[in-house]
Amino acid sequence: MSVVNGAGPIAHRGSPDLNRDRRLQEFNQAAESVSDVLVIGGGITGVGVALDAASRGLSVTLVEAKDLAYGTSRWSSKLVHGGLRYLAHGDFAVAWESARERALLMGTIAPHLIRPLPHVLPTLTTERRGQEHLVRAGLRGSDLLRQAARTPAGLLANSRRLSTPQMQRIFPTLDPKVVRAGSGFWDGQLIDDARLVIAVARTAASFGARILTRVQARSVDGRHVAVRDQLSGETTIFTARQVIVAAGVWSGNWADDLSIRLSRGTHVILPPAVLGNPRAALTVAVPGEKSRYVFALPTIDGSIIAGLTDSQAPAASADQTSPPVDEQLWVLEQLSAALRTPLRMTDVIGAYSGYRPLVDSGKESGSTADISRRHLVHHRKDGVIVITGGKLTTYRRMAADALNASSIAAGRPCVTSSIPLIGACGTDGFLSTSARLISHYGDEAGRIEHDARTDPVLAGTFTAASQVWRAEVAHAIRREGALTVDDIVARRTRLAVESRFADARAQVSQLAVSLDSQMITVEVDQ
Repeated sequence: MSVVNGAGPIAHRGSPDLNRDRRLQEFNQAAESVSDVLVIGGGITGVGVALDAASRGLSVTLVEAKDLAYGTSRWSSKLVHGGLRYLAHGDFAVAWESARERALLMGTIAPHLIRPLPHVLPTLTTERRGQEHLVRAGLRGSDLLRQAARTPAGLLANSRRLSTPQMQRIFPTLDPKVVRAGSGFWDGQLIDDARLVIAVARTAASFGARILTRVQARSVDGRHVAVRDQLSGETTIFTARQVIVAAGVWSGNWADDLSIRLSRGTHVILPPAVLGNPRAALTVAVPGEKSRYVFALPTIDGSIIAGLTDSQAPAASADQTSPPVDEQLWVLEQLSAALRTPLRMTDVIGAYSGYRPLVDSGKESGSTADISRRHLVHHRKDGVIVITGGKLTTYRRMAADALNASSIAAGRPCVTSSIPLIGACGTDGFLSTSARLISHYGDEAGRIEHDARTDPVLAGTFTAASQVWRAEVAHAIRREGALTVDDIVARRTRLAVESRFADARAQVSQLAVSLDSQMITVEVDQ
């Protein structure tokens, strides 16, 4: 596969595989050379910048203090949405940007990691009569944006009106006594947000980017970044012609004159049976709020993600992913308004909070729900660029804007809109028969299944409930840069999210150590 930029064709230059040996070699290379671009942060925006820069033909080093997708990028709602909420707020620029990026992600960049998800949006008897007309107008506008963005035909259907019986057939636990009508619409759903980050990082690595996890940036002075290898304890200076900070919720630590407000989004995880094993997502309007909704999203792995809150949080809470009980109760209460049987805390099988880095202009009201989701490219006086704000859906646009703001990219246009990620369209020759592996790894599923068939140690799954293959652990270590057990259970397989997978987590630890004697087993992440 190749893409074209101003300098001519650029093909994937080498292996996308990340592992301990490659990390050590590239750490030493970064210390001994000058990179064109050094990226701080291994979330979706940071790896997006790394891919953008590397595919323009620039030399790239990315440093991440912990692991890929350690922060907000793994705690999202896993929606690749077209901006319906932003239309209601009158933010047409953000709505259009979202629709355009969704079309690229679903059509070219990561079709293997995103599936079309139907939603039902009921109108409740407690809502004012005009609300249904506003919702329909918003959905029509969303349909027009989808068409203008050239979303591939057949992926997302037009919205339509639904009767109460129609909605009940799709979402059985809806209460016909409080639901008077409704609408149906389609949007994109990520199979796993952390897997998207890892795929972008590995694609960047295939273009030559150095992806260095467990390397902490301690300070930045113009072109010089003091870093510490968290595994060896070694400290050194990395030098680059352009430093770009993509630290997400920690962006404010890198620019004194940048005001960031954190918004906490709490999600609960429910078993599908408590909602009647629905065939679509449920979206319910929050009473008294302008275009604010809660939802229940069925996932391909079986559980249902319900959320979400939008509450201001202190900066010190960014690592605290276990959500407050009162916020979990709020989510359950809002959803229960449309259901025959109220949801209770005993129904919850897992929960998490993610934090949004919102750029505070000082013009918004006190509620974080009213702050724009636009991103910001901020220039420090010493030439360092900080990119922050925005949304997971628009990470590629954020990365392009960050690069375009630097003279380092002059004459080198962005080409990432035409680059399929690793897993999207490979030709490794291995075929898979596992629907689950294909949905999580795309065309790399065959490599994992081949490992399982040829190595008895990697055969089979850990538990029937988890469905995670033993070969996925080897894949995480050998090809996806996992350096600790927590990297595997929290971000490569997501076994850490639900308590019912405790037995599988213990088995993962044992296998990981047998495959890599240097594997760190103490779990320090949440």
